[in-house]
Amino acid sequence: MPKETAVYTHGHHESVLRSHTWRTAANSAAYLLGSLKPHMKILDIGCGPGTITADLAALVPEGHVTGVDRAAGILDRARATAAERGLTNVDFATADVHALDYPDDTFCVVHAHQVLQHVGDPVQALREMRRVTKPTGFIAVRDSDYAAMTWYPNAPAMDDWLDLYRRVARANGGEPDAGRRLKSWALEAGFAPADINASSSTWCYSAPDETDWWSGLWADRTVASAYADRATENGHATAGRLEEISEAWRTWGKQPDAWFSVLHGEILCRKREDRGTAVSAL
Repeated sequence: MPKETAVYTHGHHESVLRSHTWRTAANSAAYLLGSLKPHMKILDIGCGPGTITADLAALVPEGHVTGVDRAAGILDRARATAAERGLTNVDFATADVHALDYPDDTFCVVHAHQVLQHVGDPVQALREMRRVTKPTGFIAVRDSDYAAMTWYPNAPAMDDWLDLYRRVARANGGEPDAGRRLKSWALEAGFAPADINASSSTWCYSAPDETDWWSGLWADRTVASAYADRATENGHATAGRLEEISEAWRTWGKQPDAWFSVLHGEILCRKREDRGTAVSAL
């Protein structure tokens, strides 16, 4: 496939949205929040059902947030999320992060959560994100790192799940271990080392209701989502093997000592000011 094309591995099955609608600015973008100011103009790339987008809009009441996603079908859900919260400073549109349809120096902040792991050219995506960011503005990116995910107790079929998911994602043109690569991609995109603040954080599921929820959505995703279709259609696994992995997820989630941690890499990059261009202060 072309370098700038990738297939979104998960799709938007209910089991996927079960996870996506749980996400908030607090649990998914904490590294960015201290840099926000009430008047800022924000672009939220890969907004999905819009829960993080809506939180960002609430945090910039004098500003504006635009949520974009390549999948037009999910945007109605995002608009409904914003409407339910009574937000009037947010809008939504379709977009491809490799070629954003916005002028240079438009946004104070450009944010992408769990996006670069799914795109064909993450370096070009970062270049575009920087292009549409105002000088002295922020580019904020957070991605999980599948190879760094860890859990207890061990279950061989879940080891198989991790291997399978990484193979399917890479066959679709993505990079499932994106979290560890964000700083490297930012350097390749032209950010100076001094302008990159790289960090990490985790989601951790350990309470019985948390492990039941996490294992259940992955059990369902393994057999019923676009990921399951791509795994079988492209010869990575049989339907029978997916059923076995799904059941392993459910069994693991019922263990009283079940524990799962998801590592995320994060970068908060500052765009250098062009001294020859007058730009309004952030």
